[in-house]
Amino acid sequence: MYVYLYDNFLKHKRYTTVLQEVETKLTDYGIAGKIIRLQHYASAEILVEDEIRRGAKTVVIVGNDTTFGHVLSRAATSKVTYGFLPIGSENSIAQVLGVPVGVEACDALARRRKLLLDVGWVNNRYFISQLHIPPSNIDIEYDERFVVSSKSGQMELVVCNLKPFVWSGKGREYVVHPQDGKLEAFIRPVVKKGIFRKEIFEEPSIFPFEEMVVSSKIPFPVETDGKISKEVKIKIKLAKSRIEMIVGKGRKF
Repeated sequence: MYVYLYDNFLKHKRYTTVLQEVETKLTDYGIAGKIIRLQHYASAEILVEDEIRRGAKTVVIVGNDTTFGHVLSRAATSKVTYGFLPIGSENSIAQVLGVPVGVEACDALARRRKLLLDVGWVNNRYFISQLHIPPSNIDIEYDERFVVSSKSGQMELVVCNLKPFVWSGKGREYVVHPQDGKLEAFIRPVVKKGIFRKEIFEEPSIFPFEEMVVSSKIPFPVETDGKISKEVKIKIKLAKSRIEMIVGKGRKF
């Protein structure tokens, strides 16, 4: 049985036509199913586990990168196959998975190419796409061997799993491999403040790692899958379990 989790933003009338086309095509493929509209206060883990008990075998996330992260940051360990049906903008994860945006995503769902993908873990919660710490005075220790310190200035840290790291300075995009048993950290020290106090960064350094500790004497912001918190110390590592995900033939890994 298929269950489709619709993001709340899809209620806007601009998405009416594409959703009608999607639902028609899913019916034609014989993979239509129960539709649940997500609420911001609802626990994705409880919702998914309830549907598994009712017989769900495939849970499809319908929305964008934020929707994807919202569901899987809590429900990543649920024993079910996940699919992604991207709608609208902000869909860089869909590109990595090789899933087209809009109606064509139904073709990928119907083909059911499945892979096991890595999941990140930070301070008792999962992250599936990306973790971001904007320029801060932080110290980084990874794999209990290497230390990077920001004593000379601020650093930005991005830890990628599925969502690619884009360095706008030179238009580069780094796509990581979500099956290699490691996470990738991108560290960019701030060189100076430019016009309008905008940061100017050094070239990013890339560190594959299995476990990382980030700490500071003052709280620093941490954004994971759309959620922002203030921390003084976090531990980042791979979760023990992986997720089974339907991917497209054009995936980037």
